[in-house]
Formats: sequence, structure tokens, C-alpha cells
Amino acid sequence: MPGPVKIYGIPRSRAFRCLMAAEEARVEYELVPTDFTEGVKTAAFRAINPNAKIPALVDGDTVLFESLAINLYLLRKYGDLWPRTIEDEGRVFQWTLWTATEIEPAQMQWAYNTFVRPADQRDAALAAVGAEKLKAALGVLETCLAGRDYLLGAAYSVADLQVSCVLYTAWFNSFDLAPFPKVKAWLDRCLNRPAALRARNMREAA
Repeated sequence: MPGPVKIYGIPRSRAFRCLMAAEEARVEYELVPTDFTEGVKTAAFRAINPNAKIPALVDGDTVLFESLAINLYLLRKYGDLWPRTIEDEGRVFQWTLWTATEIEPAQMQWAYNTFVRPADQRDAALAAVGAEKLKAALGVLETCLAGRDYLLGAAYSVADLQVSCVLYTAWFNSFDLAPFPKVKAWLDRCLNRPAALRARNMREAA
């Protein structure tokens, strides 16, 4: 019998996203502790991910990197969150790519220059630019959540997981969500689900 899915990384990294997905998929998994400074440099890890970044996944003969791609794989193969129609599947891909291109770069520009880097390495101007770009993306979300609880309608789906697992950084680190009440309520729903809480407990205890 094949062993559990292996997720390489640490909870306080992008591997957190994959932990959320694995918990939602209810798949048996093993977190293989791999830090993003020294752990990724080993020959054994580079054989899994030549990019030398976490997370990475091994599921039998399947090896993947890129956190959001790993999530798509996990939720397509395991669990019951994958959409039932081609149309909603397309929307999952849309929100996944949108998150990677519109949310993450802006959020990280804000985060690196607000709390991630040491104070003497932060650039307040860059933080402000990142925050404005993030607000523009959140405005799109606010519009799309009008009249619905979740991105594809009434039920939580892979689309919600993909966006919310990335926006966790802004949500947890007190980005001003007051202008976006629908987004705030939606994030609260997504990130307080039992599976999300299990992943959060690993990250927030680290």
C-alpha cells in the first residue's frame, strides 16, 4: 500500500496553504520538516524540487511543486470539494491564477516592508504601493462576493480555499479590511473552518 502524501515544508511558509488543502481533503499526509534556508539546499530536496523552494509534494510517483498547483492536485484527487461542472472548474482555475498574479505580489510587497523584514530593511513607500495594489484586488473580491457567501455561490469550494489561504497573511497580520466588509466576513468564514483551524494551529504555534 502507498504511504501517506508527503508535504515538504514548515507551517510558517507557503506550505501552510497545502496543509489547509490536505486537511480539507481529509487525506493522510506527513509533513516533512524542510526549512527555506538550509533544508532546501540539500541534494535530496533538490531532486524533488529543483527550484529549491518549499513546499513540495510527493504522492507515490507524483512529485509536484508550487503551493497552489499542489492544492489543485490534492483537492482534485481527494475529498469532495472539487466542482461538479466544467464551468465551475474553469472558475477555480480563474481564481487560482488571479490570486497568484493579483493578490500575492501586492500582498508580499506590503508584508515584506511592514513586518517580515527587519525594521531597518523596510521601505515604507514600497509598503504603501503594495497596500494600494492589494486594496484594488480586494475591491474586485468585494464586488464578486455581492449577493453570495462564497466565490462559486452558496457553498465553500476549492476557489475559496485557493484565495483565502493566500490572503491569510493579510487577514492575520491586520491589513485594514474595513473598506471590504464582504471580504472580511468571507475570510472569517473560510479561515475559521475546522480544517483551516487545524492548519492554522500548526502555523500559529510555530
